[in-house]
Amino acid sequence: MAETPTDTAAAPSGDAPSARPPLTAEQRHGMRSFAQVLVNTMVANVTTSFLWFALTFWVYLETRNVMATGIVGGAYMLLVAVFAMVFGTIVDRHRKRSVFIFSSVATTIAFVISGVIFLMQPESALLDFGGPWFWLFSGIILAGAVVEQMRNIALSTTVTLLVPVDRRANANGLVGTVQGMAFIVTSVFSGLAVGFLGMGGTLVIAIVLTAVSLAHILFVRIPEERPARDDAASSLLDVRGSVAAIRAVPGLFVLLFFAMFNNLIGGVYMALMDPYGLELMPVQWWGIVFGVASTGFVVGGLVVAARGLGPNPIRTMLLLVILMGVLGAAFTIRDWWPLYAVGIWLYMALVPAVEAAEQTVIQTVVPFERQGRVFGLASAMEASAAPITAFLIAPLAQYAIIPAVESAQGADLWGWLVGDGIARGIAVIFFFAGLATVALGLVAFTTKAYRTVSAGYAERSAAAEASEAAEASATAETSVADERPAAVERPAAVERPATVEVSAEGEGAAGAEPTVSRES
Repeated sequence: MAETPTDTAAAPSGDAPSARPPLTAEQRHGMRSFAQVLVNTMVANVTTSFLWFALTFWVYLETRNVMATGIVGGAYMLLVAVFAMVFGTIVDRHRKRSVFIFSSVATTIAFVISGVIFLMQPESALLDFGGPWFWLFSGIILAGAVVEQMRNIALSTTVTLLVPVDRRANANGLVGTVQGMAFIVTSVFSGLAVGFLGMGGTLVIAIVLTAVSLAHILFVRIPEERPARDDAASSLLDVRGSVAAIRAVPGLFVLLFFAMFNNLIGGVYMALMDPYGLELMPVQWWGIVFGVASTGFVVGGLVVAARGLGPNPIRTMLLLVILMGVLGAAFTIRDWWPLYAVGIWLYMALVPAVEAAEQTVIQTVVPFERQGRVFGLASAMEASAAPITAFLIAPLAQYAIIPAVESAQGADLWGWLVGDGIARGIAVIFFFAGLATVALGLVAFTTKAYRTVSAGYAERSAAAEASEAAEASATAETSVADERPAAVERPAAVERPATVEVSAEGEGAAGAEPTVSRES
């Protein structure tokens, strides 16, 4: 089980470890529940990513049809962007444990149905791009993978629910580590499974692991009251509620737009990173190099889990974005594969911190009852950004930039910058994409939104920590009072019985009241 930040975990940068108050019994219970949810989500995410990319590999290897894999991959990103807001509304309306269970059940059913279809139909029918079975088979796996994205939104809100304020950045670092694990498994094991076991064996693995994830989440307890009904959310696609929650926090929309724009630039790397790597080395080596470089996700997430993000996560995020731009501009400056591999590793190591910073700010400045919709809208914006750039830059690079740079005139013009090796056109694109990222980060530092959101985060974070400290103090005082020994208060049972004084004759006077005395 993944380790969670504990009393002895290192404090965020700038804070001494001793500055953190000890966890109360309730908070320790919440952290244990978070650890179980985190591990469960890791298994679920790894499984869905594993099967989805295995499907993409299988379709291409069997058909050599780039359009088929492109449509399948594009449909996944499109549906994630469309349904992210619906998923956010569902998360806000229901207990988080119910959301995890629903997502696991839906994904398990989808994968089981796809397995049945695979057994009933010959592979030739499933691979017929113009036939109905290809779209039905792929569509059901696609639905199971898309529904799984609901867990990621629920997980972000679960951090708010279960993790104390001063440990949320660390917890978000662990979330980044989980996402990195899914990325590594997807990069390495999906191809191996399809190559050695075929699509049938890959489906069996996915179904078994999804069922294990479902069985485990049934025994996880997440303390949460039933969410109050939001009359303003009249439909599942609560765009108005999402926008209202963002507008209620000055500057937050600009922060989300910044993240989306950063993903637009990231779409350049998404579209061209594989082609550049395949120019430098054989496909077998590129798969291994990229899988090893993806460990940067895990290392970066663990660093955030241990060290936090500092007193101002937004400032940390912008500094890291600028550094990512520098790396993106430099790691293809010469076509030397060790430079490219190390650059990718460092780039990926920074991604969890950037994602964790955004999540930490939203968890602090947005009310808990609306966080699902805000995370859903943010996910929709970011999921739609990178594919747009990828679809635009791919044909532009293929038919305009690469031929121009690799021509004799282009080599004279750009050779001093990117050298004279292969794929220099892609290197020029990466260089200017990196400069654009640096400029984006520098401009963001000068905006009013940066100062506003930073001040709002500091204020609400301090208020939340003070509230938690007061609650913990009250709980401690109550516990001390409950543990006092019973002898402090004399119970009635140990008092001696009352005595009755009568007259010397042995009887009280007629009609007279006896005198009652109580011995000490």
